[in-house]
Amino acid sequence: MKKVVVTCPPMLGLFDEFINPAAKSGIELVPAKVIQTLTEKELKSLLPEFDAWIIGDDPATESVFAAASAGRLKAAVKWGIGMDNVDFDACSRLGIPITNTPDMFGAEVADVAVAYLIGLARDLFLIDRSVRRDNKWIKPAGMSLGDKTVALVGFGDIGKHLARRLDVLQMKVIAYDPGVEGNADIAAVTRADWPARLEEADFVIFTCSLNAHNHHMFNKETIKKCKQGVHVINVARGPLIDETSLFDALERQHVSAAALDVFETEPLPGDSPLRSMERCIFGTHNGSNTREAVRRTSLEAIKKVREFLNG
Repeated sequence: MKKVVVTCPPMLGLFDEFINPAAKSGIELVPAKVIQTLTEKELKSLLPEFDAWIIGDDPATESVFAAASAGRLKAAVKWGIGMDNVDFDACSRLGIPITNTPDMFGAEVADVAVAYLIGLARDLFLIDRSVRRDNKWIKPAGMSLGDKTVALVGFGDIGKHLARRLDVLQMKVIAYDPGVEGNADIAAVTRADWPARLEEADFVIFTCSLNAHNHHMFNKETIKKCKQGVHVINVARGPLIDETSLFDALERQHVSAAALDVFETEPLPGDSPLRSMERCIFGTHNGSNTREAVRRTSLEAIKKVREFLNG
């Protein structure tokens, strides 16, 4: 029986469901004790005793893989699509086969983005807090969504699912993605190169992967291009946004409100100035986490691990 450690929190949340399917493939799944991610030091200590690793958002660096491959590690699978935390080049140099599980939960993350969009547009979060905390019966005037414009950063699986939902809401979509052509036959979508036409957007929504070229792409300069009162939503990766610049823009009300499922540092530090911003909705990097999506993605990860370990 091959031993495979799991450090991905969503998969760990339904872990018992995957024990038997894995065992039928000759795999013993072992759950790591983790809330969001393990440190490099913890990974270097843990991984050498395992044949494979199902990775969450942990720092899967060259030094981590080197320590692991000096032990038993022979393969790895990144749970989900995001790969910015994984040194794939190091795996190639070390001879460790690795892949991810793309196109597994675009619809689920898109649903969360729509929930954030409606929450911001109608001040639902402020109403909820007022009723719960102050017992005040406030009635803020919200924003109608029809004919409003979304700058959609990322037009892959998640972005396309989201664009279809925005089309149904009768919104206009400006999609940015240098790796994808066309509008996927979605009537609402037109294309632009970032940050062109950013001044048209009522909402800026991030659904793209993180790479060396787009770190802090939403910064002081690009925020200046946005219209006064723009809304910002990030269901992708925290470092796409320069949080210092976002905080400043929220203080000045250039950015009216923000919904952030992800952050530059996760979990969000207790001393983050963003915590003082009343017009923010915070998530826990949980956009993909539905039972159906976790089952689908986890079984795919197990399948890929089995294929690697069986040669």
